[in-house]
Amino acid sequence: MLRHELEPHGLEIVTVALDSRGAGAARPWIEAAGATHPSLIDEAHVLDDLLGVVNVPSGTWIDEGGTIVRPPEPAFPTRLVADSIASATLPEDAPPRRRQSLAEARKIRFEPEAYVEGLRDWVTLGARSRLALAPDEVIARSPARSPEVARAAACFELGQHVARRGDRAGAVPHFREALRLQPDNWTHRREAYALLDAGQDPLHVYGSDWLSEVMRMGAENYYPPLDM
Repeated sequence: MLRHELEPHGLEIVTVALDSRGAGAARPWIEAAGATHPSLIDEAHVLDDLLGVVNVPSGTWIDEGGTIVRPPEPAFPTRLVADSIASATLPEDAPPRRRQSLAEARKIRFEPEAYVEGLRDWVTLGARSRLALAPDEVIARSPARSPEVARAAACFELGQHVARRGDRAGAVPHFREALRLQPDNWTHRREAYALLDAGQDPLHVYGSDWLSEVMRMGAENYYPPLDM
């Protein structure tokens, strides 16, 4: 594991699950990974709101002094996800939409080799690494907080509040507005879809689902290219 390799050299990896459904939703994945590093759960989505995380997995590099030296960017430690998608098979009677989803997933860009090599460079060289950005560069690369994005965050938080009170149907209009204001925020989108009642179809409730949104933006744009 990457943490076992780099932790002796001073790196600590902390993973954060963004899921308002709590430990029950995240625990199976954490246990399946056999994680030995701190594994946290952010039920209120505070982290993605503060850092501007719009998709997962995203990684943020923070130095020993608590300073961000790289803002959120796609963070794949291995080719496991890409390889599992590439080798996935579906039963012959799989619905056409499911087959189409797999075909689009295979077009997504994964760059684990570049990310891991960059991380090793930073761990080895620290502040001397060309990948450790100056504060002004970090700010320049961080996602802008436009009025629309700020309103989307407010609508999303309100939807979460309503859902936590047990009114999932009442949360839908707030989530719908958040998705309208910031359509490419996949952390908002996943949460909105996950909090639907059993049997509800996101395509019916929100007029979109994972496949329709990926086709809208282009699977090759699902993750931005790493700038390393």
